[in-house]
Amino acid sequence: MRSGDTAVLDDPVGESLRGHHAALARRLGRAAAYVPEVATFSAVSSAADAADWADLAELLGRGGLADLFSSRATPPRDWEPVFVMEGRQMVWPCGGRPGLPRAETDTGVVELGAADVPEMLDLTARTQPGPFWPRTHELGTYLGVRAGGRLVAMAGERLRPPGWTEISAVCTAPEARGQGHAARLVNALATRVLSRGERPFLHVAETNTAAIALYERLGFESRKRVTFRGFRTP
Repeated sequence: MRSGDTAVLDDPVGESLRGHHAALARRLGRAAAYVPEVATFSAVSSAADAADWADLAELLGRGGLADLFSSRATPPRDWEPVFVMEGRQMVWPCGGRPGLPRAETDTGVVELGAADVPEMLDLTARTQPGPFWPRTHELGTYLGVRAGGRLVAMAGERLRPPGWTEISAVCTAPEARGQGHAARLVNALATRVLSRGERPFLHVAETNTAAIALYERLGFESRKRVTFRGFRTP
């Protein structure tokens, strides 16, 4: 498959679990999900049959959360709907745009690791950028900005379908907003992704117009609208 092929973005969770994140996957038949404390995302074929749904239910356990992300597959009627959210998928254009992203130097952007997890969990709990768990940082590189020694902004790499890396968990503490931290972090991550010969992409809630405007200023383009859905297994 050609690097940067957009077709893999139609099933970013499944493509990641079958590829770059295979070591973080649990599987049963054709169903797959991330291991607990990394992510709640699950994957089945868009043409999943009854056996596939039964395998996913067994994999997640009774009453387990099946976060199907942007999958178009519809589970059986006895799976309880938990959430539905409209969003969009945005991508860095092939060839990029002149001058963006730029390399970041002397900006105070630091790499985060396991020792920073308590602060990362606190920041994401306060800002709600999306699901973040104790082992989510194992999905890729996470960067942050500190002020007075305290973590006030962060962003990182999440899904990794072939040729692509998703930028996610972009968040800034309320007291540190308006200082350009999100733009700096997204730029720094996009630079790293492009240096690997991959292209950055991201997902954003359709109601988050400020974030959409920021990503457009940085050079991202909307690829398609998506619907995020979660269900509870019977």
